[in-house]
Amino acid sequence: MENTLGLLRITILRGINLAKRDVRSSDPYVIVRMGKQKLKTRVVRKNLNPEWNEELTLTIVDPNLPIKLQVYDRDTFSPDDKMGDAEFEIKTFVEAAKRQLQNIPSGSIIGKMKPTRENCIAEESCIIWEDGKVIQRMFLRLRNVECGEIELQLQWIDIQSS
Repeated sequence: MENTLGLLRITILRGINLAKRDVRSSDPYVIVRMGKQKLKTRVVRKNLNPEWNEELTLTIVDPNLPIKLQVYDRDTFSPDDKMGDAEFEIKTFVEAAKRQLQNIPSGSIIGKMKPTRENCIAEESCIIWEDGKVIQRMFLRLRNVECGEIELQLQWIDIQSS
């Protein structure tokens, strides 16, 4: 924990219009990776628009590392099928979180991320100071698949000892 900048709580909210990998549907789950850290959501059975609302927490040491998401369809008798992947940078988010924000009104926008060819962000995403927390909600367009998006929310947890 010596070089840790803080913790990043990623709430995987939902999948939107995910690809069919079984006869009628899919049994999706999400794997989140950053460096050597790997976290996984639960499987939502037979759903192309799953609601996970699941919190996963990463320890942030190097904000230059991208966060990678992979979506899979759980299969029982064969390897799980890929349902797309996405990645995003957190450098802007971490920089915004590290600013002195105590005197800023709740609901203030403290940063923005725009969709580019290099990221998977589907639409402009604002970093907001809300109720004493730095949060960002984003939609990620899945790559290497015919369709699908993942909605998630980031929240910064500062671990500085008072």
